[in-house]
Amino acid sequence: MTNIHEFITTTLNTALQPVHLQVVDESYQHNVPEGAQSHFNVTIVSSHFDGKRLIQRHRMVNELLAEALQGPVHALALHTFTLDEWEKRGGQVQPSPACLGGSKLD
Repeated sequence: MTNIHEFITTTLNTALQPVHLQVVDESYQHNVPEGAQSHFNVTIVSSHFDGKRLIQRHRMVNELLAEALQGPVHALALHTFTLDEWEKRGGQVQPSPACLGGSKLD
């Protein structure tokens, strides 16, 4: 698996047919080697989440992305919404907090 961003995007598009999907590689904000593809922020709006609790939605996504989560992906921020929830939020999510550098090696 060489392009994690593409893997995440393709996998979620295929399985969940989202009306909105945003996959952001935030690895550059962390203390990782260049090109690490280790930290991602995913916002997904899908009818597949209708009637499901937040934990169920996250489990769905985690199961779909299990291969990446076992390897290169260290952190995955998930924002999972139904279309109604997304519209009520005005199509907005909070940005990720700044990395505090907790895993620096001396």
